[in-house]
Amino acid sequence: MGAIALGVDAQPFGISWTQAGLGAAGGFCFLLVFYAMGLMGAGDVKFGAALGLWVGLQPLLPIWLAASLLAGAHAVLWQQLQRSQRFPRLAEALSGVSPQHDDSVAPKKRQRHIPFAAYLSIASAGWLLWRGSIL
Repeated sequence: MGAIALGVDAQPFGISWTQAGLGAAGGFCFLLVFYAMGLMGAGDVKFGAALGLWVGLQPLLPIWLAASLLAGAHAVLWQQLQRSQRFPRLAEALSGVSPQHDDSVAPKKRQRHIPFAAYLSIASAGWLLWRGSIL
């Protein structure tokens, strides 16, 4: 979508092909390291590249920082809810894990967490609001 907008000169953030290419490469390469370590999925890496293509390289750092802070706050909240056991269903929902009814029958699956792309999208929306690009 970002490449199409650049191609028809309809890029809403007024960045050049060079800035968009650097943003896509930066978003891809930076998040690829975390994918190679097994800390995030390929969809997160692709979302980071698309985000870089859309906004360019310069806004990626504040967006990544805000997304990381959101992910950290989510992790702290989840840990506190796990320890307190006051709201077990809320803790389960925040973990992103689907409930298993019978562990002896079901095969063990890798625990799935909230994709980092979700935090990136929230941080990107915040950046757009702060920049005054939407509303």
